[in-house]
Amino acid sequence: MSRIGRQPIPIPAGVEVQIKDGEVFVKGPKGQLSQGFDGNYVSVEKDDKFIYIKSVNDSKKAKAMHGLYRSLINNAVEGVSKGFSKVLQIEGVGYKAQASGNKLTLTVGFSHDVVYNVPDGVKVEVDKKGVEITVSGIDKQLVGLVASQIRAIKPPEPYKGKGIRYKGEYVRRKMGKAASK
Repeated sequence: MSRIGRQPIPIPAGVEVQIKDGEVFVKGPKGQLSQGFDGNYVSVEKDDKFIYIKSVNDSKKAKAMHGLYRSLINNAVEGVSKGFSKVLQIEGVGYKAQASGNKLTLTVGFSHDVVYNVPDGVKVEVDKKGVEITVSGIDKQLVGLVASQIRAIKPPEPYKGKGIRYKGEYVRRKMGKAASK
């Protein structure tokens, strides 16, 4: 039995949970999400304060799905109550970002500005200096995907460290040619 799957998911105040036809519907103050599950491997039950995920059988696949669905449903509950965010930092002389509506314009050393269209369900904010980008939303998977796509536009390079990185990310630096003599 999965150690993660065994833990019950607490339902915070102001969050409504409904389970029907192999899907969990979660509604909270920040929005609503749904998460499907495979009834062949797990069963989902709820009471007033907790959601319980139980494994249907002892197959290897059922054990794997037990922890997975518990994490996915927990992320949905946490997303509609608190939300998720990732912070990116831009490093480099003249590198900056600008957000307007659902477009993010990046000036990151190319001959042209890069325009990234932000998908629905995700909010992108840029600080006043234009070097810190905050990606936030209720869907953890979508927030992570958007943050990784923005980072992929100009990942940090190992010689000068210029590029877009996650806040707190360590970039391993290399020595240049002159240092090898």
